[in-house]
Amino acid sequence: MNDRTAKAAQPATPINFDVPAGACDCHTHIHPDPAKYPFSSGRVYTPELALPEEMAELHKALRMERVVIVTPSIYGTDNSATLFGMAARGATARGVAVIDDKTSESDLDAMGKAGIRGIRLNLATGGVNDPTVGRPRFSAAVERIKARGWHVQLFTSLAMITAIKDLVLTSPVPVVFDHFGGARAALGVDQPGFADLVELVKSGKAHVKISGAYRASKLGPDYADATPLARQLISANPDRIVWGTDWPHPNSVTPAGKQVTDVTPLFQIDDGRLLNQLPVWTADAGIRKKILVDNPARLYGF
Repeated sequence: MNDRTAKAAQPATPINFDVPAGACDCHTHIHPDPAKYPFSSGRVYTPELALPEEMAELHKALRMERVVIVTPSIYGTDNSATLFGMAARGATARGVAVIDDKTSESDLDAMGKAGIRGIRLNLATGGVNDPTVGRPRFSAAVERIKARGWHVQLFTSLAMITAIKDLVLTSPVPVVFDHFGGARAALGVDQPGFADLVELVKSGKAHVKISGAYRASKLGPDYADATPLARQLISANPDRIVWGTDWPHPNSVTPAGKQVTDVTPLFQIDDGRLLNQLPVWTADAGIRKKILVDNPARLYGF
């Protein structure tokens, strides 16, 4: 990395509500030293480092005891950086891996022992918007993991969710949509596809991460226009909602004039302020406990 002094964001705002014991940040990434954990040559961006020690500091401030570490697109199907982050965290960590046809069953066995509980299809960062590509990839992922009791996590768009809705409704495994299902906060609850997402949550077949509000909204630092989306998802089925920071907040778009191999700085997001939106989204402490503790415990096997 050309700037070793760069630091991932730390919360600036103190938490203003009682975070229940066993709370889980369900969406994070670890980017260790690339000399030991090299990036994929096919990546579309290069982030700054984000280390387990920094994540521990973040979660101390946020009063999060548990974490889910997700393999980001920059590593392709190499999950070793995620497994390193999970091992550093210990028993309070679970993970979500990225796999392909070359990933063997024994690889999956080993990952399961290490705490991997799902696989991620990142259709968004890769720019996959074609249902004729998305549908078979989803079906193949379900087939690979259905005997393991894992889940399939998707980072995608509402249009793709509409296109695979029938598959999700009949899926034998839980399905988890990242970051508000790719909804755009400015377009509100009536935007095309959002009703399909809500219906999938209501049916119990899909979970949604109300995470990365800054990806859905441009109205920082509180992202007020994400509130109606969050409230509608929570009211649809509070047993299928989980929360996450999306720390260390990678910017997956390489700036114009820069190479993919140039380091793109992480977004500086105040995760304390982000977490303080949860009581705005639901005033019910019992529902917040479901979102922060009970739902993640069931989904990730804590």
